Amino acid sequence: MGLVVQKYGGSSVADAEGIKRVAKRIVDAKKNGNQVVVVVSAMGDTTDELIDLAEQVSPIPAGREFDMLLTAGERISMALLAMAIKNLGHEAQSFTGSQAGVITDSVHNKARIIDVTPGRIKESLDDGNIAIVAGFQGVSQDKKDITTLGRGGSDTTAVALAAALDAEVCEIYTDVDGVFTADPRVVKKARKIDWISFEDMLELASSGSKVLLHRCVEYARRYNIPIHVRSSFSGLQGTWVSNEPLVKKQGAESVEQAIISGVAHDTSEAKVTVVGVPDKPGEAAKIFRAVADAEINLDMIVQNVSAASTGLTDISFTLPKTEGRKAIDALEKQKANVGFESLRYDDQIAKISLVGAGMKTNPGVTAGFFEALTDAGVNIELISTSEIRISVVTRADDVNEAVRAVHSAFGLDSDSDEAVVYGGTGR
Repeated sequence: MGLVVQKYGGSSVADAEGIKRVAKRIVDAKKNGNQVVVVVSAMGDTTDELIDLAEQVSPIPAGREFDMLLTAGERISMALLAMAIKNLGHEAQSFTGSQAGVITDSVHNKARIIDVTPGRIKESLDDGNIAIVAGFQGVSQDKKDITTLGRGGSDTTAVALAAALDAEVCEIYTDVDGVFTADPRVVKKARKIDWISFEDMLELASSGSKVLLHRCVEYARRYNIPIHVRSSFSGLQGTWVSNEPLVKKQGAESVEQAIISGVAHDTSEAKVTVVGVPDKPGEAAKIFRAVADAEINLDMIVQNVSAASTGLTDISFTLPKTEGRKAIDALEKQKANVGFESLRYDDQIAKISLVGAGMKTNPGVTAGFFEALTDAGVNIELISTSEIRISVVTRADDVNEAVRAVHSAFGLDSDSDEAVVYGGTGR
């Protein structure tokens, strides 16, 4: 008997019919001789609705109470799913994140997992139950407060439980048939990837691919937990994410990895430009220390060559739009200390990334990428590269055309039917 962890996103449990469909799939896994642990997200748009409600009551909700509110969505899903499973003749028990032993730090709204102690989950499994766990949440190690894990929290919960329980696989069920070479909502001819390495998936996730998020893949790579991304709306095989292309115990077939894995895009970021920074040691450090102290994560960073006549330079970086106001406020406080001239903020940008192993050793990839953008009439504002990724920042209005152009230029378009997004969100 194997142990399988399954995670179902909000689109999969969006309504009563969806919950009953998911319950049947879970029971089928149990009938196949597996112990089954299930992690669920909130139903449909419940989390967004709770956020809107909180903002109507308080423009700046207190972190502790905000987390207490948001965790209600997953508790609803887990209880309803347990009821649906019992109606099918199988026993199920639901657990909150704290009951499941998900221990986090004390940072509200974006806590990080410190440890998982799934004693109650193991007891439930040993008693023959299916264990249903509320994703996206845990309990702080010091104050024992309820915390939420932030964006992608349910995926991270699932992988963390899979690691703690030594599961054979973590199945991430969503509303697409797997990981595609581009967002199927933008590129209708996007091709499903049968297998992708943790490294390539990390780059795609970091670059905006929404089917799996960075924290989840990072955790899976650290503990070597194979992930199977598939749709809860179909019975098709999905995408395997693992260290090796051949995962014998799950019956996957060996797949030759392509040089180019896919094209990702992200419209959730903004660009800050610090204008007129004195070009001397220590000034950049002051800028980024101010941003770090505000607990803001940065993505792309570019510094211009300083002007010989003035000895000043400009530094640009990208960050989540939601952190934009906080970053500007933090930098304004350091203006006299650093001596820069002004700040510019632009939230009408998009990031486009080409990801794939072997790019560094294959001449022409970079040229082909920029030629495709040129042919599409897309102007480039920032450039960043790694051994397996090229990323650029463009205008947000150009992103869809740019993604389609790059996807076609590298021969990634599928010859078969168009990709299907069953639930309409790609999550």
